[in-house]
Amino acid sequence: MRRVLVIGGTRFIGLRTIPLLLEAGCEVAVFHRGGTEPEGLPHVQHLHADRADLLSFAGQFERFGPDVVLDMVPIARADAVDTVLAFNGVAGRLVAISSQDVYLAYDVLRNRAQQPPVPQPMTEEAPLREQLYPYRDLFSPDSRMHDYDKIPIEQTYLAEPDLPATILRLPAVYGPNDYQHRPFPYLKRMVDGRRSIILDQRGVDWRWSRTYVDNAASAITLAVTDPRAAGRIYNVAEPSAFREKEWIEAIGNTYGWHGEVVGLPPEDIPDHLRDDELNFAQSLVVETGRIREELGYRERIGFEEAMGMTLQWELANMPDELPPHRFDYQAEDAALPDLTLGI
Repeated sequence: MRRVLVIGGTRFIGLRTIPLLLEAGCEVAVFHRGGTEPEGLPHVQHLHADRADLLSFAGQFERFGPDVVLDMVPIARADAVDTVLAFNGVAGRLVAISSQDVYLAYDVLRNRAQQPPVPQPMTEEAPLREQLYPYRDLFSPDSRMHDYDKIPIEQTYLAEPDLPATILRLPAVYGPNDYQHRPFPYLKRMVDGRRSIILDQRGVDWRWSRTYVDNAASAITLAVTDPRAAGRIYNVAEPSAFREKEWIEAIGNTYGWHGEVVGLPPEDIPDHLRDDELNFAQSLVVETGRIREELGYRERIGFEEAMGMTLQWELANMPDELPPHRFDYQAEDAALPDLTLGI
């Protein structure tokens, strides 16, 4: 039986991954802070501590004897360094969850790199960001997110020959327990009876790779259980990426909304919907042939079923506190004076 030590794993993607690991015949232990003990999580061994205390658990890790360590939540390079120190000589392999924000295209999108758009879709060899720490301007030095960057995490893990690593670069993940509520800004307007949803005309054709949470969990499980994944980097995403207008329409089709998506010139967009900091000429779309060819990855759940389960959960778990500045319907009505809008 393969033993798997999961770091994190009690929120969102981890909630779907742990059952799949058990289904694959793994014995699982979870190292986490204990701040969340969600209902429905299968019975596994729990080790409760802050990640900063990882090295102090070396003895317990040795007793568990993991074949694979699955790092669900590496935030900064220091996390990767501690993990290598804790498990080098203890575990056989390591699988780390990364993000597609490592690609240079992410900085082009955010206007942090002034250059022509990176060609799409991107393979795992596409150029990476040249500027590190993409969110330092948003977080104070005492926040863990101040030092967030998946690039040095990947580099640290891949540089350790005695603990072969697999890197999974995930896209925008949606589905039950999504604490970012990705479909919510559009779904909320549909629930409120809005007959038109406004987009910046520049963003109508913008595309972003996505995947459903159970399918992300399936890819992670493959990487954990298949030794051929050692030393490899994999993009994970649905085979094709929706244009933003198509993504909204897919949400609407599932919910039963019969409105329209309207693209307006930037100068006509209400202030609360403006995204002037983004370069919509740069999409974020990845090519996923490598994981499909090498590990045989296929989506467990088709898109229509996935969207149905996503909206079912979203409707039952609408955020309690809404950002009112994001839902200024009066301003949206004024932007479309010739259309019949509203409830």
